[in-house]
Amino acid sequence: MRRARRVYDVITVLYTSCVDMEAAKHSTGRGETINLRASMKQKVLIDRAAEALGRSRSDFMLDSACREAESVLLDRRYFALSAEAFARFASMLDKPPKDNPHLRRLLQTKAPWDR
Repeated sequence: MRRARRVYDVITVLYTSCVDMEAAKHSTGRGETINLRASMKQKVLIDRAAEALGRSRSDFMLDSACREAESVLLDRRYFALSAEAFARFASMLDKPPKDNPHLRRLLQTKAPWDR
């Protein structure tokens, strides 16, 4: 019995600067509040890092959170194929690769650090 396989198209959405550009056009600044609790050790660590960069705690935390949020969202992939597209894709995967002399030469070349 052959198990059904699922293959999905990659859809990646680009998030930049943690800002919705349309919302930013109609906004005069930061209008939302985010509250959170932290231990004294966490607060001291965050304050030291923010101070090292010459930034406020809020700016440092917001920038750090946005960078992490962008990273998480950019790592997400959504895949979806119709049955017909999946069959075509699976048949391509099942075929042996075409001869590629350049790739063969590259794979046979020693890395610079191994020479």
